[in-house]
Amino acid sequence: MRFPPLSTLLLSSSGMTPPASTPPPAPAAPAAGAQTLNDRVAELIRQKIVKGEFLPGQRLSEAALADSFEISRNTLREVFRTLTKEGLLKHAPNRGVFVAVPSIASIIDIYRVRRLIECQALAQAYPRHPAKKHMREAVEMALRCREAGDWLGVGTANMEFHMAIVELADSERLNNLFAHILVELRLAFGLLKDPEFLHAPYVDMNMKLLELIEAGKFAEGSAALNDYLVHSERIVLAVYARSMPEGGIDS
Repeated sequence: MRFPPLSTLLLSSSGMTPPASTPPPAPAAPAAGAQTLNDRVAELIRQKIVKGEFLPGQRLSEAALADSFEISRNTLREVFRTLTKEGLLKHAPNRGVFVAVPSIASIIDIYRVRRLIECQALAQAYPRHPAKKHMREAVEMALRCREAGDWLGVGTANMEFHMAIVELADSERLNNLFAHILVELRLAFGLLKDPEFLHAPYVDMNMKLLELIEAGKFAEGSAALNDYLVHSERIVLAVYARSMPEGGIDS
């Protein structure tokens, strides 16, 4: 028979309660700070692409960016690897890291996905969805930028408008997916030398689309959006084909 320790017997006989055993120390929490920093820097670079601050084919200086973001070069290299896997950057051996240049095939695929996501999100929207306010704000921003001759700003407002359309679907997964698609789309837009030619027609087209949505004509708006995206794709592909060698980053 196995007896309890003598100390326990002595405490029991004296009416005292044995002290509770000291629990083992909790395992250290994972070092999430570095990952959070990586995510934050990666998002900053994505936003610079969306805003047209980083252009397709542009070389990214490791030293300058590390200083700008106040991070180590090792951290920046990890961010570069993440964005390279996403197809937003391209590493050229012995030359450095460059902003990716999309191919015609990737542009076609982007627009295919846009039609699948945006048109369906609009078709199933409900009248009082808060995303309509975001769409109105994006249209007003585009009008202000057009008045100021800020065509890159018009392009950014257009991105916000289409992001708000996707928000009509109430899906965080779709929002995240589409945010990435918009970064790739801005790369395609960045290849075009005349942003006014690209963006000017869509300010008024976005206004008309918003009018349909605010009137609750979602099916009609979805059909109009499909035609809109087909038109946009043709314009982008036509200009791209004249200005870029075949293949882009996929060559």
